[in-house]
Amino acid sequence: MFTDIPQNPNELHRYLISRFLVSGILISVLIGGLVYYWESWRVESIAFDLAVVSAKHFDTPEMRELIVANRQSDHLEFAALLEKSGFVGIRIFDLSEKVLIESWRSDAINTPPSAGTHLHDFPKPGKTHSNWLNGEVIQVVIPLLDSNRAAEAYFEGVYRLDAEMQYTIKHQVRSAVLTAFVVVIVAMSLLYPVLLGLTKRSLSLSNSLLDSNLELLQALGSAIAKRDADTDLHNYRVTLYAVKLAEAMNMNRAQIESLIVGAFLHDVGKIGIPDQILLKPGRLTEEEFEIMKTHVTLGAEIIQDSHWLKQARDVVLFHHEKFDGNGYPHGIRSNNIPLDARLFAVVDVFDALMSKRPYKEPLLLEEALKVLRDGAGVHFDPEVVHIFEVVAPELYGKFGQADRNYLQVSLKAITGKYFSMRQYEKYENTAR
Repeated sequence: MFTDIPQNPNELHRYLISRFLVSGILISVLIGGLVYYWESWRVESIAFDLAVVSAKHFDTPEMRELIVANRQSDHLEFAALLEKSGFVGIRIFDLSEKVLIESWRSDAINTPPSAGTHLHDFPKPGKTHSNWLNGEVIQVVIPLLDSNRAAEAYFEGVYRLDAEMQYTIKHQVRSAVLTAFVVVIVAMSLLYPVLLGLTKRSLSLSNSLLDSNLELLQALGSAIAKRDADTDLHNYRVTLYAVKLAEAMNMNRAQIESLIVGAFLHDVGKIGIPDQILLKPGRLTEEEFEIMKTHVTLGAEIIQDSHWLKQARDVVLFHHEKFDGNGYPHGIRSNNIPLDARLFAVVDVFDALMSKRPYKEPLLLEEALKVLRDGAGVHFDPEVVHIFEVVAPELYGKFGQADRNYLQVSLKAITGKYFSMRQYEKYENTAR
């Protein structure tokens, strides 16, 4: 309940190592991604610098006039510039975004066709535009400005990464990922003994706190039970009955944990009931019974401020509700009653029927089961009663007449199983 970290030594080692490996892989992938984006940014910066340098060639009134007047793709000045630059293609666009001049190098045949057809943004003066195509081509667009710093045309350079540069980027990414992984694993290996020790210490403290909480829970439950009875064995029995019934109903671990706490504290609200009512040997008057019924709401109020105890709320508050809606405190019915409260109501009444009290003798097993069957659909959830009938003979034979020591040992095994694996293993080793 306090932690999902395994407490078995072998499982704990596997748990930590698996998380170390996952962390190492994630960190390596992250570093690899950063290296990839860094290299992409570096290559893009190179292409942009080339575009700026190339664009300066056109940054004269004479050249801009020549561009506007001459739209031939074999313009000698333009072709010569292309050969000197690192671009595989250069284009000049007018303000209407139509191509004025276009020239491609002879080796541009290997450039993806999209480089010449891709629609891109035309930036405002002082801005630039660039984008990747197919992971190997960069388009860079910058405005050519007139003497008034207004855009007069647009220069586009198409830069293609050669095979060597592509290999270099991939190689650097792989190397960065591998290096990061090795460094992380080595660092974590050095830290592993420290982390293992801290984890064990944390688990030990957590288990100590859990042990204290469980002991406090049992002490509180016993104190409550002894207010109106000679013994607290009822609390032990109904808790064991409830857990075994919950297992037969395939309830999950969290539900059973809450059920255990709720079973021990189901009558915690009786602390607030006056002795003259709680300990009255005869039948309660109508007014006294109304006061007695408040023990469920008092119980819910008592545990509401405890993070650990408030999981018992459903059992504490609703275990006197009835399936037909005639129970208390809210008169809810059917599946609106929480499942653990419906379950607990069955085992609580069953143990009361099977126990000797100053005012009654215990019933026989079949007589008690008949009372439950007769109450199915009225007081009890019929499905819960049906399942309990199947397991009741075995449970009563095991716990019904057991002494305090046996019930305590059995309950310790149950709480150890659901709350603390260390406790459970200790019990199992003792049992062997």
